[in-house]
Amino acid sequence: MAPSTTKQTKKQSNGQAGEQRSGQTTEQSKDRTADRPTAPAPRPRLHRAWVIAAVAGAAIVTAGAFTTVPGLLVTPLGEEFAWNRGQVALAASVNMVLFGLTAPFAAALMDRVGVRRVVGGALLLVSAGAVLTAFMTRPWQLVAYWGVLIGLGSGCLTMTFAAGITARWFDRRRGLVTGALSSSSHLGQLLFLPLLAGAMERHGWRPPVVTLALVALAVAALAFLALRDHPADTGVRPYGAREFVPAPPPSPGAATRTLKVLAGALRTRPFWLLAGMFVLCGASTNGIMWSNWAPAAHDHGMRVTAAASLLSLIGVFSALGALLSGWLTDRFDPRRLLTVCFALRALTLLALPALFSSAVTAPMLLFVFVYGLVDVATVPPVIELCRRAYGADGPIVFGWANAAHQLGAGASAFLGATARDVFGTYDVVWAALSAGCLVAAVLAPAVRATLVKVE
Repeated sequence: MAPSTTKQTKKQSNGQAGEQRSGQTTEQSKDRTADRPTAPAPRPRLHRAWVIAAVAGAAIVTAGAFTTVPGLLVTPLGEEFAWNRGQVALAASVNMVLFGLTAPFAAALMDRVGVRRVVGGALLLVSAGAVLTAFMTRPWQLVAYWGVLIGLGSGCLTMTFAAGITARWFDRRRGLVTGALSSSSHLGQLLFLPLLAGAMERHGWRPPVVTLALVALAVAALAFLALRDHPADTGVRPYGAREFVPAPPPSPGAATRTLKVLAGALRTRPFWLLAGMFVLCGASTNGIMWSNWAPAAHDHGMRVTAAASLLSLIGVFSALGALLSGWLTDRFDPRRLLTVCFALRALTLLALPALFSSAVTAPMLLFVFVYGLVDVATVPPVIELCRRAYGADGPIVFGWANAAHQLGAGASAFLGATARDVFGTYDVVWAALSAGCLVAAVLAPAVRATLVKVE
């Protein structure tokens, strides 16, 4: 028994020694773990930049909903007040011109007083204009309320606003985000236009206009609550940036800076080429479509609701086209994209007179698809070219180019309606706009020689 007892004693001793060594190893491991620096808490998956982009998109969608309403008001205002198309188109033209001229000043004002204040104030102005329109009785009131007030308010929420948000909050995915925000205005057509057309047929034109005013008030409240002026205000870096970017100090003299940037841009060739292309772009898109599409379709016997639905579909494909264009702008030469877009638009406008009928046909749906894809697709390439050529002043320069866009749009809205009154048809208008798009397609490659490389 002695040998067995001895073996058991040795096993117990070895076990106790092993437990001691194990305990010591565990304690040493704990000590080493305690000495290590604590790993930082995992970052939230959703970057704040995407929230800001979503709220900005909601504001642009709301402003975009007001842009197509004058086209729907032509018939009811003519029946109620005996106003002709030119009188309604004048208000739409003033709206479009101020929409464009306000944008560069709004971009500089956002640098001065902050994005949240400008966006919220703009939506309040839009809402006030819509409410006052419901009580108008004279043509000048339509110009003052819809043309001036809504033009100024919606002019703060344009593609220039989209360019500023993208520049502040995104270091990567700029083209994609720019395309998404640029398409937001046309999403306003998708969301509101068919509903507005149907509501006007059932309840008259005033209730839908007041409803839009209430929507603008709700989005203004959202903007005040959620928007922030700069990533540094929330303690984060711009999306995709490697380093923290401090918020710049407020820029004094917003109007002076805007005019100085314009004066400098006027001495450069890229600005004239881009602005010239955008004049033709505005004339061949929102200028003619937003205020004259429904009357042109009505001339061929199409119901207003059907015409509004087609214009809404154009908005759907415009959103897709803008997203695709933004993605392509990140990967290919922006000038080539502009040439392709303008050439395709020229072909679709040239074919349009033969496609109109009282019913929605397959060829008309094909037009809606192709025209919609290239409708807003010109915006991301132009924003990128402005950034390359003018650096930090790129959003303001784009704002002035966009002002040229809206000047072309305003002229097209008024002259298109006037041409219809004179010639009794829109055919000459579609042909002239097609020719203008071909000129823009030729101008796009000419920007090449004056591009500035931005580090």
